[in-house]
Amino acid sequence: MPTQILADTTLDFYINDFYSKSNEASKILKELETNLKEGSREKTCSRQREAGKLGLVANKSLMKAFEISGTKPPMEAIKASQKKWESILNEC
Repeated sequence: MPTQILADTTLDFYINDFYSKSNEASKILKELETNLKEGSREKTCSRQREAGKLGLVANKSLMKAFEISGTKPPMEAIKASQKKWESILNEC
């Protein structure tokens, strides 16, 4: 039984990591959008790269969660997300 508890805990860790990092990345992008609308470009590129990195790490956590749970990940959606975050990271 301890193995199952450990697996649940590890799975929860990766799921929580995915949500927290993807939410933080989205929050950064929303803040940047607001700043740009207000005419401020201060730290735009560094914050954009930060959001991209967070998004990519979130995707890795999501893949790990699928691996731990033994279920097949939705690869098309994950690949699309990966491309989006890479684009955000490399655009500046």
